[in-house]
Amino acid sequence: MKKSDKNKEEEFVNPIDPDKVAENPGTLEYAHHVGSGLVKAEDVGKQKGRAIAAMEHQTDQQLSQIYEQMQLLAEQAKKINKRKEISEEIYQANFRFEPIINHVYHLYKDENDQRILSIIGPNQWGRTKVKKYEWMATIKLLADHTWEILDTAEDQDADNQK
Repeated sequence: MKKSDKNKEEEFVNPIDPDKVAENPGTLEYAHHVGSGLVKAEDVGKQKGRAIAAMEHQTDQQLSQIYEQMQLLAEQAKKINKRKEISEEIYQANFRFEPIINHVYHLYKDENDQRILSIIGPNQWGRTKVKKYEWMATIKLLADHTWEILDTAEDQDADNQK
């Protein structure tokens, strides 16, 4: 390399004003040359408003789901409580056999208002049916020893009135 080439290198002066050049252009909050991506300041109030609206929507939706689940659980609790009450009434009835789980039985009321549990259905008595028994319900013994009501005289009366 010649002496004159070195001098030329040293003589080079950058035509860009040094006050307009950033040392770390990647940290600037704005585009530093024509090819840079557009950097647009965001309206913080608008951002917060959208975030709050999304948050409210999500929490309202989750609370609605929880409320529906609570209603379902309340209905299930009522059904279990009703089964318990009916089961207590049935266990106070007279019966001379051991009920078997998942078998269907029939509950009657006699002229003294006593409950009687029977394996004979209301349509199975034939001509020998004694008029002193009034059919109340058809029931089934569940595994937890509560009783499920399959049909009642009240339900049939309501159906006949329609």
